[in-house]
Amino acid sequence: MSTEPEPATEDTAHAVDTGPETPGTAEPAGAASEARSDEPAGEGGEAAAQVSEVEAELAAQRIERERIERRKAEKQGPIDAGGKLSGSAADLLAAVRAVESGEKPAATVFGAPEPARRPAPEPVRPPRPAPAEHSAAPAGPAGPAPETVQSVRRVLAEGGAPEGLAPQTAALLGEGAQDALRADPWLLLRVAGVRPEQADGFARALLGAECGPDDERRGRAVTVWLLEQAALAGHTALELPRLTATLAQRGVPDPDAAVQSTLAEGEALAFQDALEETGARREGEQDEEGEEGEERPVRVLIGLERYALAEESLADGLARLVNSAPKQDGSAADWEQAAASAQGSAAELIRAVAGHGLVLHTGGEASLAEPAALLRTAHALGLRAWAAAPGPLGRDRFAALLGAAPAEPPSSGPNAPAAVTVTGLLTGAEGPGRDADGALDLDLLVVVDAPQLDVEAGALLAESLPDGARLVLAGDPAVLWSVGPGRVFADLLAARICPQIASRRPDPGPLGELVSGIGIGELGQVEAPGKEVVIVPVRDAGEAVHRTVQLVADSVPRAIGVPAEETQVITPGHGGAAGTRVLNAALKERLNPGPGRFGGFDPGDRVVHTPAPGRVLPGRVVTADAEGLHLSCAGETVIVPRDRVEGSVRHGWALTAHQALGGRWPAAVVVLPGDAVQALSRPWIYTAFGRAARHLSVVHGVEQALPRAVAEIPAKPRTTRLPRLLAPQTPTTD
Repeated sequence: MSTEPEPATEDTAHAVDTGPETPGTAEPAGAASEARSDEPAGEGGEAAAQVSEVEAELAAQRIERERIERRKAEKQGPIDAGGKLSGSAADLLAAVRAVESGEKPAATVFGAPEPARRPAPEPVRPPRPAPAEHSAAPAGPAGPAPETVQSVRRVLAEGGAPEGLAPQTAALLGEGAQDALRADPWLLLRVAGVRPEQADGFARALLGAECGPDDERRGRAVTVWLLEQAALAGHTALELPRLTATLAQRGVPDPDAAVQSTLAEGEALAFQDALEETGARREGEQDEEGEEGEERPVRVLIGLERYALAEESLADGLARLVNSAPKQDGSAADWEQAAASAQGSAAELIRAVAGHGLVLHTGGEASLAEPAALLRTAHALGLRAWAAAPGPLGRDRFAALLGAAPAEPPSSGPNAPAAVTVTGLLTGAEGPGRDADGALDLDLLVVVDAPQLDVEAGALLAESLPDGARLVLAGDPAVLWSVGPGRVFADLLAARICPQIASRRPDPGPLGELVSGIGIGELGQVEAPGKEVVIVPVRDAGEAVHRTVQLVADSVPRAIGVPAEETQVITPGHGGAAGTRVLNAALKERLNPGPGRFGGFDPGDRVVHTPAPGRVLPGRVVTADAEGLHLSCAGETVIVPRDRVEGSVRHGWALTAHQALGGRWPAAVVVLPGDAVQALSRPWIYTAFGRAARHLSVVHGVEQALPRAVAEIPAKPRTTRLPRLLAPQTPTTD
């Protein structure tokens, strides 16, 4: 590991805006919101040939909403422990408070018997989305009526809110949005990027003396907003005491009443989970009433309906896979012969998949060769085998291992394994499509980069698999978790409900040694005779930007032989003195200078397009016209309407680690300015350093904070219900 000699001192002049790296702190883009916001930005396709990904994604979401409505209609009785509580919201809150205060033991309030293990219900098969009519213009979701937008704009202006929020607000609230805003000004808080204090100011301007902190509408709006912020931070629900404490910090005088109102209006759901008992109890110990043992403690969770039902659907779908026998494609002897011809843990993976509907596979970059070997084996046995990745970066990376073009079977046969994106698979834009029952038309699905799956994507995948199909979730558990709520892969690993195959294939070379050490909490020195790892100390953020541009444009191409277009810069956040905005501006000035005549972009600019939260499409600017900004993303033409460019397109020479997930580049430059200390953690460093295939330069301005983060700062915990939902439904394997 070589080191350039400049001393490094921490620069704390600027606080890093960590953007999507610290979920819940999404920064507005213009008057709207960061790419991480809940509002999907639009994406065009071939002008006369393809349906936009956003329209297809909305179709899939519409199907999911219809499925959820069917589930709600079916659930009329009380729910078992771990499910939704029955009774009125007021009764719930009174019961919870009674338990917490000690007035009643938990069992007298939540006295449901321990649920017996039940078989997973048959899933409701979502129908395959019908193809939309091709249009001459880029397709996209229909926006609100112009007159509605104009009416909302007048209300916003009257309340002193930015008029640029009118399209978003009208789209969220629908027809009559202006009347809804006047009746409840705190509805503005539902718009991405709006904070409670801003909504309070808007309400004061519209309501005058009627506005007060104890307004029921305010308490309800702030409760929903806090749950949405929790989802951005990865939680699918919040514990009730934590939620009420945070409401009090936000100036809600009666947090209990605010939660009660939110539950009564159906804007959130309440759940109970039994907690594991702590400490040992003497066998046969009795209480004063003669009953053995003590009452089991419970925790009460409050969550938004969309994530709660998605988590339940995911648990049901996974239980169906675990508890059902996989389809008998190929004889047991054929599978065993294929496993015998494989090496090491690849053979274990093939044997596990032969007899189980759900299998987990863990390992680093080199371990991807094992799922690739599994797919080739399955295809040779006659299975319709496909691979899917959460994003196009991971899809293209895995397709290269398969020797196939992304989303296209290789020439060896029409049903040969190929790689697609999860979104493309679910919407029908990529992959095998769906059968007559609405299930995916495949026998084996291998999902790589599985830690990036959130609960909603996981639920759609699990419910879309046909009976008898096999699902393999493969990934590196040490990388950053999903941008969306949940931690599906980590929860499944902890639940131990299916076979888990840990790859023994190490990542090679000095970079593999460095990253593997970080994964176990050790930042050691590695021998790098070919300058595979270079540390560049810097004194402040300004020097960090200067040295980064120098590395990308000159040092790495000259010394390593990797051109600038194959080098990726990674930094903790979008804001700050050395965030993606500042770095991209400096890199553009050096690598592709121009006036930015197309909304700040010029032809040839390297960009990332975010058509929906958590989805990143790297590409380059081609041109712009009346239709919008024309991009080339993974070989496809994407047209972004001009009104969506600001909120969904960024320059892409520098990315955050979450944006870079799934991709690997010949060279990576990781920038760690002094103001980035709070954003550092072991998963972040592991992810960022692991994006380099041949060479890693670390622009280092955080001094001892780097080894301290590797050794002491693990991933932030997330509150999820999936482990508890899986426990009564699936058998545990040893």
